[in-house]
Amino acid sequence: MNSSFSAASRRDFLRTAAAAAAATSLPAWFRAEAAEKAAAPASPAGEPLRFALVGCGGQGTGDARNAANFGKVVAVCDVDEGRIAAARKTFAGAEGYGDFRKVMERKDVDAVICGTVDHWHVLVSMAAMQAGKDVYCEKPLTLTIDEGKRVVEVQRKTGRILQTGTQQRSSERFRIAVDMIRNGRIGKLQKAEVWLPAGLRAGPFATAPVPAGLNFDFWMGPTPKVDYVKERTHRTFRYWWEYSGGTMTDWGAHHNDIVLWALDMDRSGPVSVEGRQLVEMIPGGYTAASEYEVTYTYASGVVHECRSTTASEWNGAIKDPKGQLHGIKFIGTDGWIWVTRDALTASRREILTDKLPDGAPRVYVSASHMGNFVDCIRSRKEPICSAEVGHRSSTIAHLGTTAIRLGRKLQWDPAKEQYVNDAEASAFLARPMREPYGYGMI
Repeated sequence: MNSSFSAASRRDFLRTAAAAAAATSLPAWFRAEAAEKAAAPASPAGEPLRFALVGCGGQGTGDARNAANFGKVVAVCDVDEGRIAAARKTFAGAEGYGDFRKVMERKDVDAVICGTVDHWHVLVSMAAMQAGKDVYCEKPLTLTIDEGKRVVEVQRKTGRILQTGTQQRSSERFRIAVDMIRNGRIGKLQKAEVWLPAGLRAGPFATAPVPAGLNFDFWMGPTPKVDYVKERTHRTFRYWWEYSGGTMTDWGAHHNDIVLWALDMDRSGPVSVEGRQLVEMIPGGYTAASEYEVTYTYASGVVHECRSTTASEWNGAIKDPKGQLHGIKFIGTDGWIWVTRDALTASRREILTDKLPDGAPRVYVSASHMGNFVDCIRSRKEPICSAEVGHRSSTIAHLGTTAIRLGRKLQWDPAKEQYVNDAEASAFLARPMREPYGYGMI
């Protein structure tokens, strides 16, 4: 692949990132608009909801804390007894479970928060919807593209609400950027440059006895059976191909999702993808590529480049407050916009400071991702990141990881959701599921 991330491009990016670091305030017109909306009478709160948390790690617990603002967490579930105990202390009165299927039997659970490792997302979400419960599922929604098609089918069949946890869609900065791009504020969009943090590259790792209280067989679930290695579980699971896809599926599910939103293609996708791994992984260590670059091309001609930082850049001086160098630069015929969670800036001040005309088309407005989920439970309207949108955002990540692993260009049909005349790539659309943890278990 002929990379356009040249030395000059990198220097330009670093200048952009440095400028963006100081551009943290929102445009005055947007602040006034937001204040006006905040002054409007609030809609009735509705009855408190009853939530169950499946997957009691840090992200899941944080999601459940947010959900508890709208009701009560009545059940918690995990395959690690220590995490169940901690969650029960956090959510007073919640009953603990080691098998999520028992949670689905409860008639007093309105909605399920799925904060499991990635390879359990779809099975838990499908089981919840089939049991008549709405779902807030962490991103990436899926482990494979085939899983995404299945979860969308179940959501449509059951009519349940599913919100994917790509919370950047409920961020003011990303919404402003998307509105400006869709309204031609930077001219015709030509390119999107996405930078993601480098993944972990370490190993080899030693096997060890399974810790007391951890049901490791259930944790592995449908993935291949292996000996226990501490680094495979909990926070570092995402750096293993078997369970996730590294930062391409972790942070890529956020930033690449915003590109789809800006292109108004969050129910479609690119027509080609090309990728390569930039460093070899260490035998016996993490298996998801830590440094990589991917180029997507859309039928419109827009080019979408996605590249990891390098380990040295990640720990360098140019970084956001979280210590990670990542974000999105949209480049058009008449300027550019740079956006990340803590910054929004543009090539010309007026791109952002000039108010959009009255009546200009605007994207879906959500001020709170969990709040939007709860509103949709009550209204039965589609949330800002539905099953279909979450599936398509995950698909972008899976197309990237497949291209990285194969190291070549792949043709993709976004309507049929199939690779074009490519049996080798098509083999990645689904993965074998280890019994008894396949779809039959739910």
